[in-house]
Amino acid sequence: MSDRSPETGQLIRVRLWDPFLRVFHWALAVCVLSAWVLGEFGPGIMTLHFYFGYAILGLLAFRVLWGVIGAWPARFWHFTYGPGTYLRYLSGISRRSPSHWPGHNPLGALSVYLLLGALLLQGLTGLYTDPDDFINVGPLAAGAPSGWVPLATTIHQTLPPIILLLVLLHLGAILFYYLWKGENLVPSMLHGRKVVRGEVPAERVIESVEEPAP
Repeated sequence: MSDRSPETGQLIRVRLWDPFLRVFHWALAVCVLSAWVLGEFGPGIMTLHFYFGYAILGLLAFRVLWGVIGAWPARFWHFTYGPGTYLRYLSGISRRSPSHWPGHNPLGALSVYLLLGALLLQGLTGLYTDPDDFINVGPLAAGAPSGWVPLATTIHQTLPPIILLLVLLHLGAILFYYLWKGENLVPSMLHGRKVVRGEVPAERVIESVEEPAP
């Protein structure tokens, strides 16, 4: 667990997000949106909903693996912070200036963990669902222990609005950083580059950046 804050150091442009993480991010967004729309408004037989659910589980499996062996900013240890880091970050969040955080900032890290956890639980419970229509039954429901299927079905039907709320909070945070702090977080998830402050691996540095005028 880290207890750091990149409050000092020169501004530098770095290669932050690797291509695998960027593809994962956008593929997960498409799959989650598609699964939610199909679940809420799709046909009665939700074959496509199940397929997108399988895709989400596959993407989450990759993210867990990449969080252990992947590139530097994608590893879980890099954005697991101690209480001191959260307190210092929250104390300065109202300042109208970019944070230039080298990776997931503390609030972004919390968002990542909550979303990944909620989506993983949603995907796993979907494998065991057995709704009242007796048609859209999860592939593992038949062999599940007694009592697990009703519980999994309840969880699977309860989580979508919670996941939707987490997604909206994520989008709201991006908008807040753009409008209030003058920091556009979206482009770095497209091309991978970002201006940051703090310690980064030397091979990631592209160039130094001049400090903005006060």
